[in-house]
Amino acid sequence: MPAIAIIGAQWGDEGKGKATDLLGSSVDYVVKFNGGNNAGHTVVIDTPDGKQEKYALHLLPSGILTPGCTPVIGNGVVVDLDVLMEELDGLESRGVDTSKLVVSASAHVIADYNRTLDKVTERFLGSRRLGTTGRGIGPTYADKMNRIGIRIQDLFDEKILRQKVEGALELKGQVLTKIYNRRAPLVDETVAELLKHADRLRPMVRDTGLLLNQALDRGETVLLEAGQATLLDVDHGTYPFVTSSSATAGGACTGSGIPPMRMDQVIGIVKAYTTRVGEGPFPTELFDDSGEHLRKVGAEFGTTTGRPRRCGWYDAVIARYAARVNGVTDFVLTKLDVLTGLEQVPVCVAYDVGGVRHDEMPVNQTDFHHAVPIYEYLPGWWEDISGARTFADLPQNAQDYVRAVEKMSGARISAVGVGPSRDATVVVHPLI
Repeated sequence: MPAIAIIGAQWGDEGKGKATDLLGSSVDYVVKFNGGNNAGHTVVIDTPDGKQEKYALHLLPSGILTPGCTPVIGNGVVVDLDVLMEELDGLESRGVDTSKLVVSASAHVIADYNRTLDKVTERFLGSRRLGTTGRGIGPTYADKMNRIGIRIQDLFDEKILRQKVEGALELKGQVLTKIYNRRAPLVDETVAELLKHADRLRPMVRDTGLLLNQALDRGETVLLEAGQATLLDVDHGTYPFVTSSSATAGGACTGSGIPPMRMDQVIGIVKAYTTRVGEGPFPTELFDDSGEHLRKVGAEFGTTTGRPRRCGWYDAVIARYAARVNGVTDFVLTKLDVLTGLEQVPVCVAYDVGGVRHDEMPVNQTDFHHAVPIYEYLPGWWEDISGARTFADLPQNAQDYVRAVEKMSGARISAVGVGPSRDATVVVHPLI
C-alpha cells in the first residue's frame, strides 16, 4: 500500500484537518511531517446523539481522533512540549484515547529562548514584519540549520542536553541582552524547563522513519499530513512571507523518512475561495463587503491565533502552481457551501502585470506583488447544499462551478466539502 500526502494548495486553512479526518478510518498511520503549533486544524465530528463535537488541533496529527489509527509526529516537526502535553490532556479530558501517539526522536524542540527571540524580532522589524505567530517556530528551524538545535532524543541525556543549551545560549544570551535589552535565560532554568516533560514523553518516542517504512512493508497505508501550505513553503512559497519548513509533497519525504518512490498519491486541498493569514502579497484579496461576507459566512478566523483571515476569490493560477510543485493527483475542494447565495462567483484565471498577461505564477516577487487578477464570472446558486452527498445532489450551477474550477486547476477534483461536519462531503472519485 502507498504513502499518501495531503498538502495545502493555497496559503493554509484550506481544511486539511477535515480531509485527513475523512480518510482516517481508511489508513493506519497519520503523520505530521512539518511545522509546529503555529497552525491548526479544526475537525467537527457528529456524535451518536446528533450533536457535533469540535476539536481544534495545533500540534497533534488529525489522526489522533480516529480509533485504530496511529498518529505520528515526524522528524520534520518542531515540538513545543508544553503545547503537546496541554493538547493531550485536553483530548483525554474529552474521552479521546491518545495512547497510540508516536513522536520522532529526531524532531526538534522549541526552547523558551526561541519563543522570546521570535516575538522581539518581529516587533523589531516593525513595518517589515513577517506576520509570524511568535511561537518560536522560525528560530527553532534556524537552530536546526545552524546545527545548534535540541532534539527530542537529547532530553534523555541530561549531560548532552546541558552542553547543547550552553552552546546555544552563548550566542542567544548576547543577542537578547545587548540588542533587545532582554534578560538572558539561565542554563539551569532552561534545562529544567526542557526536562519537565521528559518522563511522560519517553514512552512515545520512536525511530519513526523505521516505523513507517516497516508499516509500508506490511501493506499498511500511511497518510502524510502537511502543516501550512504550498504558498507558505520556505522554498516554493511567497518568500519571505512564508513559514520556516517544507510544506510541500517533497517535505513529506524529508519530514517523515519515507522515500519518494513509496509515495504515489498527493491530495491537494483547496478552498472554494482563498484566504491568507499574516503579511505578504495576495492578488485576489477583497477589501469590500464581499471579503467581509466570505469571512463571516466561512468563519475565517485562525484556529491557532484567532486572527481574522484575509479573504479573496478562488485563484486558479496558484492552484495550477500547487498542482505542478507537488504533483497533485487529486484536489479536495472545501467550503463550497460558503459561496451559496452569490449571484455570480468570480474566479481568477490569470494575472495582469504591467499590461502583460500571466497564466502562470510570475517568476519574481515584485511582479507577483503587483499582479492584478483577471476574472471569469460564473453564475451562482441559492439552494442549500449542506445536505448534498452525491455530485448529482448539487444544483446545476454549483456543479458547473466545480467543473470549471477543476478544468482551470491542473488536477481532478475528487471530493467537495459542503459543510463543516465530518460527513458533509461529496465524494466524486474515491480517494483511497
